[in-house]
Amino acid sequence: MCSIIGYYGEEIAAPIIVKGLKRMEYRGYDSVGVATESNNQIELKKGTGKVDEVNSKLNLESLPGKIGIGHTRWATHGKVTDVNAHPHKSTSEKIAIVHNGIIENFQELKANLEKDGFKFKSDTDSEIIANLLQRNYDKIQNVKEAIIKTVSELKGHYSFVAMFENGQLAAARFHEPLIIGVGKENFFLSSDVLGFIEYTDDAIYIDNGNFVLIDNNKMEIFDFRGESVRSKITKVSKEFADAYKGEFAHFTLKEIHEQNESILDAGVKTDDAIEKTSDYIKHAKNIYVTGSGTSYNSALIAKQILSKYAKIKAEPIMSSELQFSPDSIESNSILIAISQSGESADVLDAIKIAKQKNCKIISIVNILTSSLARESDVVIGMNCGPEIGVAATKSFTSQLAILFKIVQRLDDSFRVDFGEISQSISKILENPLKIQQIAKELKKVSDIYVLGRGMHYPIAIEAALKLKELTYIHAEGIPGGELKHGPLALMDSNVFVIIINPNDSTYTDTLTSAREISARGAKVIGISDTESDAYDFWIEIPKSNEISFLISEIIPIQLLSYYAALEKDTDPDYPRNLAKSVTVK
Repeated sequence: MCSIIGYYGEEIAAPIIVKGLKRMEYRGYDSVGVATESNNQIELKKGTGKVDEVNSKLNLESLPGKIGIGHTRWATHGKVTDVNAHPHKSTSEKIAIVHNGIIENFQELKANLEKDGFKFKSDTDSEIIANLLQRNYDKIQNVKEAIIKTVSELKGHYSFVAMFENGQLAAARFHEPLIIGVGKENFFLSSDVLGFIEYTDDAIYIDNGNFVLIDNNKMEIFDFRGESVRSKITKVSKEFADAYKGEFAHFTLKEIHEQNESILDAGVKTDDAIEKTSDYIKHAKNIYVTGSGTSYNSALIAKQILSKYAKIKAEPIMSSELQFSPDSIESNSILIAISQSGESADVLDAIKIAKQKNCKIISIVNILTSSLARESDVVIGMNCGPEIGVAATKSFTSQLAILFKIVQRLDDSFRVDFGEISQSISKILENPLKIQQIAKELKKVSDIYVLGRGMHYPIAIEAALKLKELTYIHAEGIPGGELKHGPLALMDSNVFVIIINPNDSTYTDTLTSAREISARGAKVIGISDTESDAYDFWIEIPKSNEISFLISEIIPIQLLSYYAALEKDTDPDYPRNLAKSVTVK
């Protein structure tokens, strides 16, 4: 989940690299570093902290040279320290690398390299690559052959960019994202198009098991056997350049406020794909829906609405668990894969398993050029624009909007007024003062429970996830009917419980649960269109219908999570220990 970037061109590299790293900081923000080549020497600066902090302290942009590499880290091997920050140099300091992924056989390789006299300064698996490249290059004296030899020795999922003191740049991809940006007089190597979109919208998506060499203003792509590979340039949507906070204090708040428009845009550029998806579903032998985190919560909603309104059975599967029960997927079925980034390692592994069973893959994804999109038979775009905040907000409601549109094609009687939902969201966002006041009450709370019934239970799970991610408060979603089967024992005066209780078929039973909780001394926050004395705090949502509530009721909890994070002095855009795109297992 680290971000890596390389630059080769006619401009000073360091300022361009720093700007690219800042845009990709959502991928990792434990530490940052930049290395450049100038006059056949590699210069390097790195340290712990976010991009702006380290740049302010070390002046990363001052490094000389027109060739360079950079990295922001999400720690997997080794603690968050200056030494463990990337880039890493080889023992001879003639090669520097940045790496994303995990090298599974790093201990074995490290032991062999140490026998050959190579030294290691860090605790990372990444430094192995630098020294392995150095050993192979010293023997062969050819960068291309050194890369081929090196990747043949590595086990795991990885992408890396290597810079040689002679000015050559090389990069390899194996199950981790790596994209080439092609400019008029420059080349970029990056984990994400955000790393270079300001400079060029021409991109080459490197295939798995390929590597790149850049030298003498020439770029070549090879497979891991050394065979030349023909590349195709793809035009990247310029909307991904619009990753700025504007008038908002944080990306998370901005993205919450964009949902009144993003739900209207969901799937609009891929209407044919929605029609094709509905046709596939009608004739499917079995239907499975998979995702991770927030996207899995969308899968839970998919099960509910397909069953209730289209009378179609679908099984939600947590992507990370499918590898342990691959036989649960029957051959010739349909797998609907949901992912904002389209690069989640667990989701990609899940579709690999499904493809082995000859399943059709339908993806609901925000990045239409992602690995998931390229592996899918049908692609439905969320079309919600860049989501920089690590905690998913607008991508979740866009996923729900697309699922609603699919069900509409399956059942003519199922009607969703997206204009009304958009207005409801706008109304909730108009005056956050009450939510801000409630957020103050949560500052010293250690436990929050979120209760929902029926289709609102997956929303309760998603609400608890938002609270955990942004506030670091233990939060748990509870199915309303299970309250007396265990969770009621946890209720006392130190606990807050959020009740998701719009006035629909679940209202009366859920209100009874609220009273039972209140009787045990817990504080109750009601999310409802109807006020009640059962609530200690009431957050009003506009009156609507059962299906529309599913989107509007999550908005106040997103806001509550955001403002509670501010009260606890945490960074809502970049929660500790988390990264936006989980590309490692």
